[in-house]
Amino acid sequence: MTATPQQDITTQEDVIQLVDTFYAHVNQDELLGPIFNQVAQVDWEHHLPNMYNFWGTVLFGTMAYKGQPFPKHLALPIDRSHFTRWLALFVQTVDELFTGTMADQAKQKAASIANIFQMKMGLWAVPQPKS
Repeated sequence: MTATPQQDITTQEDVIQLVDTFYAHVNQDELLGPIFNQVAQVDWEHHLPNMYNFWGTVLFGTMAYKGQPFPKHLALPIDRSHFTRWLALFVQTVDELFTGTMADQAKQKAASIANIFQMKMGLWAVPQPKS
């Protein structure tokens, strides 16, 4: 079943469609594809079900995801441009497939995740309190 832009993200099947479509875009992307495939050498058969669980947990609170995503990203040769592209592709994918409250939340959560990862990696200047 293919979602239309008039449908919100409401089921785990929608999450699977979002994840599969998003990573299809990532794999075709000139900036991100090599990071995932040549550098990280992602095992897609293992990675995609983890991402289904991750986004199901983020969006629906399923608690199916049990990993720690940040440490895996720390060793990668990535910078702000990679996060910017990742977020742009994610938002594009959500907008292609879905519309509604949960779709908006998915985009907001993705932006938050990208910002947190960048801060933790020292790629995002965190304002210091004034003395």
